[in-house]
Amino acid sequence: MTVIYVHSVLKSAIEHAVREDELLRNVARNVKTTTHRPRRFRPLTATEARQFLDATRGDRLHALYELALRTGLRKGELLGLHWEDLDLATGTASIRRSLQRIRTGGLTHLPTKTRASERRIALPTECIHSLKKHKQRQGKERAIEGSAWHDGGLVFTTPTGGPLDPANLTRRCRSFLNRAGLRPIRFHDLRHSTATLLLEQGIDLVVIKELLGHAHIGVTAGVYAHVRLRLQPWIFSGIGGSDAPVAERCR
Repeated sequence: MTVIYVHSVLKSAIEHAVREDELLRNVARNVKTTTHRPRRFRPLTATEARQFLDATRGDRLHALYELALRTGLRKGELLGLHWEDLDLATGTASIRRSLQRIRTGGLTHLPTKTRASERRIALPTECIHSLKKHKQRQGKERAIEGSAWHDGGLVFTTPTGGPLDPANLTRRCRSFLNRAGLRPIRFHDLRHSTATLLLEQGIDLVVIKELLGHAHIGVTAGVYAHVRLRLQPWIFSGIGGSDAPVAERCR
């Protein structure tokens, strides 16, 4: 629910009260709302993304980081994945829920962010291989723990099968960025990195919107407008087969 939406509803309600002579005037008319400006981010380049994945290789959660960078899943969506959501034979994943820490302090599974966020995506070959290895590793951990294993069906768990704490995952991500010699970024910026790298490869915006689970194409276009602007010279350079600077060809 946005500020603009709340203001619109409130203004309409007060306007009705004015018409019914319950109030003298609609004070909400004088309130100016501002359009939300997307937070700026610095996504990883293709080289940096490879460095990051190399740093996580060998870690028990390597498959999670690979899935994050190659599919753009949100942190909660990754942590909420169950094995029943994955079909490694056909290479697909169904995104149905999100693991979140609620105000009372506990971890719980919630519906996805929006209806569009509930989606089915194709898994890259690299992710399928990583997930198969991860499943084997988890099987060994389960055997070691025996009856102490918490069998919740989660793909990514603690060494005893319990759900992963989102805050701990963020800290682990930062440690791998540091190990790779990369600048600190938010975990969510891995998702931005996915979209940016796909745009740079010429992938259609609609495909990226469906992969990320955005409710509207306008959300995708707005968040990554600066990336598309940066790519425009590359598009123009292909017109007429000329390698001349854009400014020269537009004279």
